[in-house]
Amino acid sequence: MSYILLTLGIMCLVCALVLVVWPRWVAAVPAFVGLVALHLSYFISVPNGTFIFWGIATALVAGIVTMSPQGEPDGQCASNLYVGVSAMAGCLVGILVGARIMILGVILGAFIGQMAYSRTPAGTWLRADSGTFLRYFAAKCLPAIVAVSIVGIAIEGFIF
Repeated sequence: MSYILLTLGIMCLVCALVLVVWPRWVAAVPAFVGLVALHLSYFISVPNGTFIFWGIATALVAGIVTMSPQGEPDGQCASNLYVGVSAMAGCLVGILVGARIMILGVILGAFIGQMAYSRTPAGTWLRADSGTFLRYFAAKCLPAIVAVSIVGIAIEGFIF
């Protein structure tokens, strides 16, 4: 049974990373399900406080995503690639630096990805000096931050 949960957990985590880049659903939900499955498989151990915090964060992000409009004003979803990949890179750098730095790396990675997207021709509508930048950060970057952070916690559970 534990190997089935291990396989299910890894598949959910991979699905969450794919959904960060190509969003169809809230990526944090399969990430949290994967974390729970890995914990129940006894391959990683996660404290109860971590489950409570990330469960609440997942519920908040799911609410934000359902209330937010889909896509960008120009009809593209190119920013998800910038934000998602840079959040994943921030996660990897954070894991290499230290376990406690990982979430900060994810946040900085998502912020840098949004800044990079705002400098492209498709992202000219999104500037740091406007109020849309913060609203867009809440609508697009927070779901990526929560999903990638949960995946990072699962990876750290295997490493440490």
